[in-house]
Amino acid sequence: MIQLEVNKKKSNELVSLSLSLSPSGHLYLDATQKNSEMISKSLAEILHSFFSISEAVGLLRLGLTHFDEVLPPSFLFWRQFSQIFITEMCKHAHSEDQLVLPEIAFLAEEINHLMAQAPFIRGIDYFNQEMACQFWANLHKALFEELNLFKGSLSDYLAGFDSSWNILGRVCFHLAENKNNARYPFAFLATYTMGVSKKNAQSQHLPLAKALEVYAGKNQKSLLLSLLRPVHRATETSVFLKHIVDSGKIFQTLAWSAQEAHQFLKEIPSFELAGITVRVPNWWNTQKPPRPMIRIKLGEKEQSQLGVNALLDFEVHFSLPTGEALSFEEFDQVLNQSAQLVQIRGQWVQVDQLKLQEVLSHWKGIQRQVKKQGLSFTQGLRLLSGVAHFEEKNELKEEINNWSTVVEGDWLKATLARLRHPEASNEENSQIILKKSLKAQLRPYQAQGLKWLWWLYNMGLGGCLADDMGLGKTIQIIALLLLVKQKNKPNKKNRPHLLILPASLIGNWQAEISRFAPNLSCWIAHNGSNPEECLPDFTQVDLIITTYGMLSRVPWLSETAWDMVILDEAQAIKNPSTKQTRAIKLLTSRIRFVLTGTPIENRLLDLWSLFDFFAPGLLGSNRAFGEYAKKLKKDNNTEGLGQFYAAVRRLVNPYILRRLKSDKGIIGDLPDKTEMKTYCTLSQQQIGLYQQAVNELSTQLETPLAEINRRGLVMSYILRFKQICNHPVQWLGHGEYTEELSGKFLRLKELCEEIAEKQEKVLIFTQFREVIPTLLELLKQVFKREGLFLHGQTPVKERTKRVAQFQEDQGPPFFVLSLKAGGVGLNLTAASHVIHFDRWWNPAVENQATDRAFRIGQKKNVLVHKFICLGTVEEKIDKLLDLKKDLSNELLGKDNEVKLTELSDADLLNMVTLDIHRALGEI
Repeated sequence: MIQLEVNKKKSNELVSLSLSLSPSGHLYLDATQKNSEMISKSLAEILHSFFSISEAVGLLRLGLTHFDEVLPPSFLFWRQFSQIFITEMCKHAHSEDQLVLPEIAFLAEEINHLMAQAPFIRGIDYFNQEMACQFWANLHKALFEELNLFKGSLSDYLAGFDSSWNILGRVCFHLAENKNNARYPFAFLATYTMGVSKKNAQSQHLPLAKALEVYAGKNQKSLLLSLLRPVHRATETSVFLKHIVDSGKIFQTLAWSAQEAHQFLKEIPSFELAGITVRVPNWWNTQKPPRPMIRIKLGEKEQSQLGVNALLDFEVHFSLPTGEALSFEEFDQVLNQSAQLVQIRGQWVQVDQLKLQEVLSHWKGIQRQVKKQGLSFTQGLRLLSGVAHFEEKNELKEEINNWSTVVEGDWLKATLARLRHPEASNEENSQIILKKSLKAQLRPYQAQGLKWLWWLYNMGLGGCLADDMGLGKTIQIIALLLLVKQKNKPNKKNRPHLLILPASLIGNWQAEISRFAPNLSCWIAHNGSNPEECLPDFTQVDLIITTYGMLSRVPWLSETAWDMVILDEAQAIKNPSTKQTRAIKLLTSRIRFVLTGTPIENRLLDLWSLFDFFAPGLLGSNRAFGEYAKKLKKDNNTEGLGQFYAAVRRLVNPYILRRLKSDKGIIGDLPDKTEMKTYCTLSQQQIGLYQQAVNELSTQLETPLAEINRRGLVMSYILRFKQICNHPVQWLGHGEYTEELSGKFLRLKELCEEIAEKQEKVLIFTQFREVIPTLLELLKQVFKREGLFLHGQTPVKERTKRVAQFQEDQGPPFFVLSLKAGGVGLNLTAASHVIHFDRWWNPAVENQATDRAFRIGQKKNVLVHKFICLGTVEEKIDKLLDLKKDLSNELLGKDNEVKLTELSDADLLNMVTLDIHRALGEI
């Protein structure tokens, strides 16, 4: 027996364990999400034993096993998926030696429903129908492998886990309509499966009475008892069925009234649990019976005001399950009937008059409030999604959900469609409106993103642009700023826009604005370089840029009334209790946008915190939002949790635009390799050491030197500048490698946090072997896993082993390589990111290194990040390389390698001199 009594040896020790989905579509046990999903150590050991065989077997056993301990959301979700498969296999198990794989296409609606109710767990944004089909096939294969342990018997195998899966009885209850008999409109018959037809492998059903003849004639009383066992098991919970069995009517064809049919329909779950197959008319759904609905329509009429200031109209209607409208008179007739299964316009529906009346009274009360106070856009969306019902403290939550529905009126439907599907709109392309002000051609999906942002702006709504890293969130916001500037009247006194970001990103935004929108005027508020008395005329500045750290130190930032406040790397405010988050949410602005490339679906309260900034009130209070989910988890209310997650997804959907690099509509529009310059600022210590090195070089160049000595001097200082740009400690040779002392280390940490959150892999190249251990330690803290390294002293056999490790789907997520040793001969296509931590200044060498990931066999788009310290020799040489076609051979060698040692003293000092303002990110 495989029956598991999980709690018998339950340990009090709790461990963190989730079931996560990787970008490549593999399930794995994930212990890195600390404190998110805690389970007992004994349960963790059982789950590890399941998935140690294979992910498919683990998923199969997860679905089959009964657990006394409450499973965390990620395991519950994948357990539900597995149980859909198991249930369908039981339905299609025509014989003991033939298992037919049911088509998942027929279950598309059920799978979509499950996906809509998915909890906010790691990797869920990668899950789609195509991946579900692959899991389906893997489960089928795993089931056959498991059956080998039970000599191919599905019944024995299922019974080994839980008796409720046992299908040995193979008795079938049939309910059909008897349309020619108004008094008894239904007929019932019990059958059993005799075998499988040779012609089409379909099960053959015979009346249950036939079993008395067959088994009695063969003197096989034990087989008859086995056949009837599920029926007797069902009578233990059903008085209705017990009466039919005791009277012997179970062996007859019965004519039933609507009341009898309804009693039967209500008890289908207990029949199926006992192992009986039930077949009923296709208009009946046990989970969602057909019912007359109270239909609330919001936003039918066009509003004079847009967006958050709009007041929506509220109308109460009635309808059949198909959506066909019912008049008030017809609905009133339903309320006045005593039967619970009635026929309206030829459709059978379940009716509970008391509950319907209570729900109708509830909505009429809201309608009266709306007439007095109006219904805001936010309140309307909360009602539409169903989130509002979860927070109400009344006993009608379930009844409201079962007996009423809220739908979009024509105006609201059109408005939300534009936000949910910007790609489907035929409206004027905002990119065309920009004409010549944007010095770039937006890709189609970026133009759609701009259109979406522009709609939100004009509606007075905030939003979250959550595109994958590398899809161009920055340029979409720049285009929006240009569009706002161009659309505003010249004589109108405009309120300024505020952009808040990590200090390490100031240089990147400056470079992008300078390149793509040079007529956007910006002013930097950072490091106190611009004192308060020198503030510009805000009506003449398009954008103020500041950092998260400056907000609490500069009072005028919180005192100014802004038009737009934009947060980049918005995960900085995912914790609602921090001082920084609270300060940001106190800012005054008309509209707020957040940018983040990391999934915002992993933790529910992180999602709440982001929305509390750009759409305050939409998700209600922090306490109510969190406490309700906690209660459902504590009560092990899987169905309630699924409904809650689905409601939250419906609510937030119009406010989030998220495109993945792997999306079919995106991937064909992207280059296979995208190179990005990642600009880094310098810390105060880096600036001091760098300036000191420039002064010393200048002094030493005043002394005449032989050519070979001068070349050696210059090379030693160039090396020194590179080391200082990496980290002060690398040059000093002592001290602690803290990220705060290096702009590159800070940016590397931030960048890799996003890569880790996306479960992607990265190669990091450096020309300095001595910095590799430090990088490994930093990245270990970010990824919460060990990584790999390779340099010139790594043995050949060990290189091969480490490459193989990295290429495994669940292998180490990062690989630090010395540029020369790792630049050729390695196949590392598991990486979708390449970071050049320090530059070789030879494009050919860098390209060779990049091609370790970008080569034959690579199925992902590769993002190449080139780290450059602003205001230093790194930035100046990068500009030279960009202009290499206009340079003479005096500056570039035959391989485009910069020959710094051959520059004149004046040119050399000009090349290495520090631009302090740029180094600090102030200009």
